[in-house]
Amino acid sequence: MPFPPIPRPRLAAATTAAALILALSACTPASPSISSAAAGLPSAHVHVHGLSVNGETGQVLLATHAGLLDMSKKTAAKIGPTNDLMGFTAEMDEGVFYASGHPGSDSTLPNPLGLIRTGDGGKTWEQLPRQGESDFHALTTTKSGIVAFDGALRTSTDGKTWKTVDAGFVPAVLAGNPYSDTVLATTQEGVQRSTDGGATWVLDKAAPVVQFAAFASAREAVGVEPGGAVHYSPDGGATWIRKGQISGAVQAVAATEGSNGNPWIWAATSTEIQVSTDGGATFRPSSAD
Repeated sequence: MPFPPIPRPRLAAATTAAALILALSACTPASPSISSAAAGLPSAHVHVHGLSVNGETGQVLLATHAGLLDMSKKTAAKIGPTNDLMGFTAEMDEGVFYASGHPGSDSTLPNPLGLIRTGDGGKTWEQLPRQGESDFHALTTTKSGIVAFDGALRTSTDGKTWKTVDAGFVPAVLAGNPYSDTVLATTQEGVQRSTDGGATWVLDKAAPVVQFAAFASAREAVGVEPGGAVHYSPDGGATWIRKGQISGAVQAVAATEGSNGNPWIWAATSTEIQVSTDGGATFRPSSAD
């Protein structure tokens, strides 16, 4: 049975600020203080394609149809041009991200974007190869480089030269960590797992069928089923433990290392951002505090 489509809500501009409570205050893993503010979103049609949380600074970024949004401010702040960021992933250096998708009305980039890179947190973007060729809907970084999917699975050590991998599956999400070469690909058949930066893959038939996945560290991973059930892996997706439940239609997931031995898990749903500070056992809206 195929995954349900990731919800892409159509929200009227006049009701967005009142309906979408998405902003988080800056925080560190040692201080889980979370506050909220109505997000003044820059577009009438906001589609969330990616979620990134910096565990050191507490910065929360949403990659959306309307561009990159910083949800850590009192009011959501748009960063850089209005590109439709279909794929989005962080590198190990602070402020360095890779993305893909389509240019917006104020962008001079080609369509599709291919791979683009920012070193200043999304304010400006550098064009890497595959402009006009690739729209990477799934994208992640590893210790060895980049793994991406644009109809074919591809790997790159530098974002400039690419190898095509004969993987035989279509990933909904690619999840990796800049300090590890383990990559997880969520598919309709189950979790595909690579331990060599995406070069070879093995289907884990014992793993839960999750639609979303993210790494909190080089070894800790989380997975979320289409219905919101959360699973935790202490060993990079080799084994899984069923945890709690996310309410609402999940659109993107992120994870960071926690201060109490449990990863923090973040989920963007169609109405809000939810957070768990107990490894996925319980979730609360970011506006709970």
